[in-house]
Amino acid sequence: MADEWDRPLPDHVTTPLLTRITEESMDQDYRQVALRKGSSPQTPRARRPRLVAAAVVVVFGVLVTTAAVQTSRNADVEDESRATLISRVNTERDSVAKEQDRIAALQNANIALEDRLDNTIADEQTATSRLRRLQVRTGYLPVTGPGVRIVVDDPPEGDVTELVRDEHLAKLVDGLWNAGAEAIAINDQRLTALTAIRNRGPAVRVNSQPVNPPYVVQAIGDVNTLQANLLDTTHGAEFFDLAEDFGFRIDRHNEDELTLPGASGPRLRYVRAGTSETSGKEGNQ
Repeated sequence: MADEWDRPLPDHVTTPLLTRITEESMDQDYRQVALRKGSSPQTPRARRPRLVAAAVVVVFGVLVTTAAVQTSRNADVEDESRATLISRVNTERDSVAKEQDRIAALQNANIALEDRLDNTIADEQTATSRLRRLQVRTGYLPVTGPGVRIVVDDPPEGDVTELVRDEHLAKLVDGLWNAGAEAIAINDQRLTALTAIRNRGPAVRVNSQPVNPPYVVQAIGDVNTLQANLLDTTHGAEFFDLAEDFGFRIDRHNEDELTLPGASGPRLRYVRAGTSETSGKEGNQ
């Protein structure tokens, strides 16, 4: 038994596995090389693998070359596409910048127009208020307000020379204007700057319209001062003196609310139809 344990181990046991695989592989390679050297010249069948390998190499080279050419072409196309895209982006950017400038200009113009509109509205309101005041003053706008009502009638037993005439009513109206009246009407005939109070025979005409006694004179104004101021005016004092002399019947009292109609527009007697162009030509002749 001792002899068996003393014998050395075989090489395949002591040699590492990796070393054995390497040595066996190299031994097989050497044997293959030795067999090739001692064999006869290669047959056509033996040369076929080389031809196939050469063909594969050629095909591979062609593929590589084709791929290189295609890659180069693709690179050119990509560069051109990139340049086109950059140019388009720049163009669109310029277009956006122009539109932004246009928007800013339109906004500024809109602000200017809004300011102009505000000024125009303010001017219109001012003009409307002024027109209304003028219409009230000149009598072409119906008005309502507090005031005084004065009824003047002929004497009960007076003759033709003692009747209320245009000059008497004119003095009363002038006195009311001077006393602060804002609007006056006689028998619903609104007085204006063009109103004429005239006698035609025994009848009195206001705005060329006949009015009959009793004459109702309505004047809108401050009820606290209008009658008192009327007596202090020259025309008012003269009217009441004449009324006392002729025996006119007078009834006057304040009213909380009077409504006076607007006067009709004046009838134009000297103008004629035409255009501004013809009027200009006539004026230049």
